[in-house]
Amino acid sequence: MTDAFFLLFGQGRNLDPLQMSVRSIVVFLVALALIRVSGRRSFGQRSPFDSVVVILLGATLSRAIVGASPFVATVVSSFAIVACHRLLAWGCMRSRTLERLVGGVEREVFSNGLFHPHEMNAGLITPTDVQESVRQKTGARSMEDVAAAILERNGEVSVIRKAP
Repeated sequence: MTDAFFLLFGQGRNLDPLQMSVRSIVVFLVALALIRVSGRRSFGQRSPFDSVVVILLGATLSRAIVGASPFVATVVSSFAIVACHRLLAWGCMRSRTLERLVGGVEREVFSNGLFHPHEMNAGLITPTDVQESVRQKTGARSMEDVAAAILERNGEVSVIRKAP
């Protein structure tokens, strides 16, 4: 590699502001490419499965910017993370068992006027959490008009109103 490349891009941890800025721009473009490869689901659904990719990419790519790890190795490992995510997502599309293992299951925590303690314990959610979701989603203080509340795989509580 040429001296001009190292002058502009830097090497190791002793980077000046220009070198770190150039690395930041390159990492930004790499991150955009990784998002395109990873697909919309990893940044749209916000499930724990998808959040792992976001966290790992942020942690890994930041090392390339500050020179804490070799740049090319960091970018390659980021592509490996995205490839693993794509492979698991593909497997989940074809196997309900794998999907349940990786993504979890939804849990009906309230229905027919009753809370379901077993489902609530499994989901680590309290009646107060469910009531808060009901207030936020329906604007009502009581559970009277709620047919069911379901703890979704992404951690949100869906509220289904009783039919009028």
